[in-house]
Amino acid sequence: MKHFNLFKEIITTDKSNLINAINSSKFFGIDINGNITHEPFTANDILIYQGKHTQQQTNALIHEQTIALESILGKNYQVVEDGGRVLIKAFSNWQEIIGFNTTRATYDDTTADGVAEFSDKELENIGWHATEFAINYRELVEVLEEKCAGTMICIEQDEPYQFSGLGFLDNFADARATLFDFCQTKIKNLMLEKDEYKKENLTDDELEAAQYFGLIS
Repeated sequence: MKHFNLFKEIITTDKSNLINAINSSKFFGIDINGNITHEPFTANDILIYQGKHTQQQTNALIHEQTIALESILGKNYQVVEDGGRVLIKAFSNWQEIIGFNTTRATYDDTTADGVAEFSDKELENIGWHATEFAINYRELVEVLEEKCAGTMICIEQDEPYQFSGLGFLDNFADARATLFDFCQTKIKNLMLEKDEYKKENLTDDELEAAQYFGLIS
């Protein structure tokens, strides 16, 4: 997975397209690639802005010469106009960005407790069974981020250390297979190497998990 760090990234969008979206008075979004998107948003829409602009008076359309983009997008956005482009820095609006992206994210790593579940039912089923063998969600997320295609939109800095992010997978079928294989291999090794995980010593929940991963019949 690639990291899209809002502390560092500048989002570039087309000025005319942005103005048209604003003048439409309809709900729209700006994604991390600078594309203007509209409802209904999909799982592929990772947004840095979401909202709509209500005109102050009928037919009072905003023109390129007079538009105050920063005031329209909000005070937490840094906006620079460069010819036909608009450059946006969005990290100061991180809390709102979390709010309008969380429902589409595969997992949420924005709290002190870390990742607690996956939004995808099959991934969550894998994670739930894996915990019976002390495989936690942090370990599973690290596997996904290393081996699977997707995007982690985050704020991340070294000094002082700060991290918060939302993960979006591109290919759920591949992610499910990758995570299942990882858990199956790790649990198989645990059952071979550790006495407490020998078949005869497993609890009912551990037996169910081992069956789920195809390790016992």
